[in-house]
Amino acid sequence: MAKPSGKVRWIVCAFLFFAVVLSYVDRLVLPVLKPELATRYHWDEEGYANLAAYFQLIYGIAYVFSGWVIDRIGARLGYAVAMALWTLGHVMHAAFTTTSGMIWARIPLGIGEAATFPAALKTVGEWFPKRERALAIGIFNAGSNVGAIVTPLLVPWIVVGLQLGWRAAFYVTGSLSVIWLIGWLIFYRRPREKASVTPEEVAWIESDSTLTEDEEDRQPRPSWGSMFRHRQAWAYITGRFMIDPFWWTFLFWLPDFFSRRFDLKLSEFGPPLVAVYLLADIGSIGGGWISSRLLGRGFKTGRARKIAMFCSALCTVPIAFATQAPNMWIAVLFIGLACAGHQGFSANLYALPGDLFPRRMVGSVVGIGGLSGAIGGFIMAKSAGAILETVGSFQPIFIAAACAYLLALLVVHIIVPRYAPVPLSKLTGDAQTATH
Repeated sequence: MAKPSGKVRWIVCAFLFFAVVLSYVDRLVLPVLKPELATRYHWDEEGYANLAAYFQLIYGIAYVFSGWVIDRIGARLGYAVAMALWTLGHVMHAAFTTTSGMIWARIPLGIGEAATFPAALKTVGEWFPKRERALAIGIFNAGSNVGAIVTPLLVPWIVVGLQLGWRAAFYVTGSLSVIWLIGWLIFYRRPREKASVTPEEVAWIESDSTLTEDEEDRQPRPSWGSMFRHRQAWAYITGRFMIDPFWWTFLFWLPDFFSRRFDLKLSEFGPPLVAVYLLADIGSIGGGWISSRLLGRGFKTGRARKIAMFCSALCTVPIAFATQAPNMWIAVLFIGLACAGHQGFSANLYALPGDLFPRRMVGSVVGIGGLSGAIGGFIMAKSAGAILETVGSFQPIFIAAACAYLLALLVVHIIVPRYAPVPLSKLTGDAQTATH
């Protein structure tokens, strides 16, 4: 089937991209400010580690419920509520000066941001066929790296350049989310509800679906628990548990790593972090492009995804040598490759729920996978704090990161060697059986 002339689906992808940018800006303002606030308000490593760990826990628990809710109220309303809630929490940070106090602001931030990926992945499932899905995910997932690039540039400019103080960093960045929210509510509808979408583009979007949106909506709704009866869900859950902790470690601790290892100050974080996350952007889009390219050349979905994940996993190996790098830019290269590998791996792992589950279950599968990843992140955050307090080095953390992705791919392959989709009838049959 030839690609249609309509491009509305890519405008939707652009909205998702900017939403992810904003979510990462909002969660990273505090880590960028951490060295300065720690000095000013006498924070210790354990207190900051607890702040990071409990954010992970809140985020993970909310991830499960957000996936379930979004499957029921839809991506449009679900994303809007999520953005409003996390913006409120983000701005609330300005009211506190202790790590224990800021946990209260991280609660609404974590609950709201937990819906980011369930809503985005459900939207991609509604708007993109499988052959474009990983590329679309790679593009919007690249927003996390753009957010990570923008934040260390924007925050020092607000705080130091404009001399507005650290609280203004939360107010200014929070206002950007309000602008996105208004645009989303005005623009977003499902493909068959959007007047500007041509029939040809709708046919392209639904070209590899066994049921249209309307037909699927008329089917019995599967129960939330029915996913656990299928190994496809466990592949996603396990994969997220194994890789998410390292991405969260990069987000929360990289400014601290550069401060410790190379004695950088707040105004100096920008260049190395920008370089790291530019490489991560390349990895995110590249990982999605590889599998989409292979699918276009006739590869089966599972094989294309796994080849892309293998290539991405190889990129993470050099991070094992980052702490021994002879200068900062060599360390930046090793860490940037690892971030690129993570994002390329994620772009394909995140495609798994949409590949293997009906649209009506995607949010729920993504949600439970998010909880799994957040539990791993909670464990890693507590471990990182303990390692830095006792060993005083990131070396054990980076060695674990170098091995995790190849191991995660092996586990995913063992669980789903055939990468076979779960029919909606099988899920609804599970649900009906469970009720008798």
